[in-house]
Amino acid sequence: MASRKSPAFAPPAKVLVKLYDDLLAAYGEQSWWPADTAFEVVVGAVLTQNAAWSNVEKAIDQLKRLNLLSLDSILASDHDTLADAIRPSGYFNIKARRLRNLCEYLAEQGGLERFAERDLAAQREGLLSVNGVGCETADDILLYALEQPVFVIDTYTRRLLERMNLAKGDEPYDDLRLGFERALPADVAMFKEYHALIVIHAKAACRKSPMCQACTIAGGCPTSSV
Repeated sequence: MASRKSPAFAPPAKVLVKLYDDLLAAYGEQSWWPADTAFEVVVGAVLTQNAAWSNVEKAIDQLKRLNLLSLDSILASDHDTLADAIRPSGYFNIKARRLRNLCEYLAEQGGLERFAERDLAAQREGLLSVNGVGCETADDILLYALEQPVFVIDTYTRRLLERMNLAKGDEPYDDLRLGFERALPADVAMFKEYHALIVIHAKAACRKSPMCQACTIAGGCPTSSV
C-alpha cells in the first residue's frame, strides 16, 4: 500500500502560537481590516492587489465621495467612471473590470448578504470562479468581510516562514493556508490579528533586505544576523 504523502507545510501548533504571541507582544493589536462595511472590505480586497494601502484608501474615499461604494452603484456605473474613481490604487482599468466581475457574480448570488449565508466551501469556490479573484483576494474577503476562519497567505507570510525556517516559502498557496488552519484553532479574530501582525512586521523589519537590528523578535529567528 502506498504511503500517504505528508503535508508540505505542517508546523507544530506551539511554534505558530509562539510566533503569534511574540508578534502581538511586539506590535500590539492591529484591529485590521479598516472598513465601515463588509462590502467596503470586498472592494478593498480587489483594490489592494499590487497596491499600497494608503493608495487604496484614497480610491475608496473617491468611491464614497462619488456615491459608488455599493453593489448597485458599481454595476450601474460605466467603465470609465469606475476606473477613474479607483485610479489612485493603480492598474485602475484592470481593477475596474475585476471589481465589476466580482459585483456581477455577487449580484447573481442575490447580493453579499445572501452570499454570506452559503457554506465556506461554496463561498470560496464561488469567489475563485470570478475572473480576477485569486486565492489571496478570495481569502481576504472570506476572513475580513464574511468572518470565515480562513488564513490569508501573502508575500509577507511566505517571507517570514522562510526566514523562521518553517517553510521554503515557495509552497503552493493552499499548502501554507491549510498548514495554519490545521495547526491553529478556527478563531476568526486570531486569524485576522495574525495576518495583520505579519504585515506590520514585514514593513517594520522583515523586509526584502531584512533589518535584523530593528527586529523585535530577532532572538527567536534562526536566520537573524543579530
